[in-house]
Amino acid sequence: MKRCLPLAMLLISCVLAKAQTGYNIPITLKPYKNTYVYLGYYYGKMKALADSALLDANGKGVFAGKEPLPGGIYFVVSPRKEILFEVLIDKQQKFSIAADSASLPNNVTFTGSQDNLLFHLYTRFTNQIGGEINRTNESFKAAKNEKDSAKLRIRLKQLTDRMQLYRDSMIAKNPNTFLTALFQAMKEPVIPPAAKHPGGKYDSLYAYRFYKSHYWDGVSFSDGRLVRTPFFEAKMEKYYKELVVPNPDSIKQEVDHMLLYSRSNQEMFKFLLVHFVQKYVNPEYMGQDAVFVHLFEKYINTGQADFFTEKYKDFMFKRAYSLMANLIGQPAAQLDLVDTLDKPASLYDIESEFTVICFWDPTCSHCKETVPKVDSIFKAKWKNEGVTVYGVMVDGGKDLWKKFINDNKLSGWIHAYQLPSQQKQEEAAGKPNYRQLYDVYQTPILYLLDKDKRIIAKKLTYLQLDEVIDLKLKNKKI
Repeated sequence: MKRCLPLAMLLISCVLAKAQTGYNIPITLKPYKNTYVYLGYYYGKMKALADSALLDANGKGVFAGKEPLPGGIYFVVSPRKEILFEVLIDKQQKFSIAADSASLPNNVTFTGSQDNLLFHLYTRFTNQIGGEINRTNESFKAAKNEKDSAKLRIRLKQLTDRMQLYRDSMIAKNPNTFLTALFQAMKEPVIPPAAKHPGGKYDSLYAYRFYKSHYWDGVSFSDGRLVRTPFFEAKMEKYYKELVVPNPDSIKQEVDHMLLYSRSNQEMFKFLLVHFVQKYVNPEYMGQDAVFVHLFEKYINTGQADFFTEKYKDFMFKRAYSLMANLIGQPAAQLDLVDTLDKPASLYDIESEFTVICFWDPTCSHCKETVPKVDSIFKAKWKNEGVTVYGVMVDGGKDLWKKFINDNKLSGWIHAYQLPSQQKQEEAAGKPNYRQLYDVYQTPILYLLDKDKRIIAKKLTYLQLDEVIDLKLKNKKI
């Protein structure tokens, strides 16, 4: 018997452990009856539904599943798909909720979840302070003089300080809770007063460096729970928008740093990589597509991103190989095309300080509007500045192309197109065509090359290209 007892205890432990897997969250939600309510979650800026529960005639139901829910901030959703209140999900996934939708968020009761008891207290406090902050902000906007504005600024600071003091108090009293991890991640760095800056005077560069170096204090990139919060992605976007130099090399360094620290948590690594891919595959600023190419080469093409669907992988492969050939600073791909008389008109035969490549289509409505404007600025300004315009007909047919050139008197350009026989030869040889090499999937598209045919700028308007040319000429004189 003595030898069997440990085995029996082990079996009981295994049964209990198995019984405790998954989640089971009974909910009573008045006044809803005989209808479905939902459990939703944040995923960065997105919201999604994780489960549903059918309420009976007494407003009772259960959210339950065999697999545990990933930790994060969840929310209960009404039958009308309205968010009623938020719920913390962490290790404890067997607790109950009782609430009355007529008096939210005050009348919510959690049983068996210390995290949610604390979170509910915090929610009630923030609703109260948040209301005062909103009212003070409205008064500030309507202030009639500086004296009133100054008083309201003091009041706003007092309210925000109260909010932070409350959080600090909760952290001190409950250091090991999920709520504390959230508070730590939400903290903003406090820049030291001017007297503590180098030399005892306010130094904007010091303030920037201090703020940036402490921005992620309290944030663990191995904590996958942060992915399912409404603030983490916004915090990250603020960092890249306001604190990271927007050139590709700086961004790549920051991105690699974050991905390195997230490797121990698959949920966080996946979230960050997907976020960065989507942000830089079609970036807001010219040249930042180099970040996507870097992500593709270092992570996606090396088998570290198996969580992407096959369809999206195929899109990324095609996109990456289209962008690799036309990154800023690289030599432009050769264009061995022919002119309107079918005589050779090669891009690299052009000897010019600058070359503007204009990919266009005579049947494209946007091209019909833009191309004559490009011609106007070329004749009025660019020609005298050593600019050659190399116009490439993408679609529309040779006859319409030549007619548009003649009707709009596009003289002085080098007009070129690809013979159908050239296109067939490239396809037979498996070579990429110029559409892929220059990422031409819409028209018009403009590129600016230097005298060595390196790409200076791309996919800008003709007015933006003009600004770049002016800047280059100005720097050349200095």
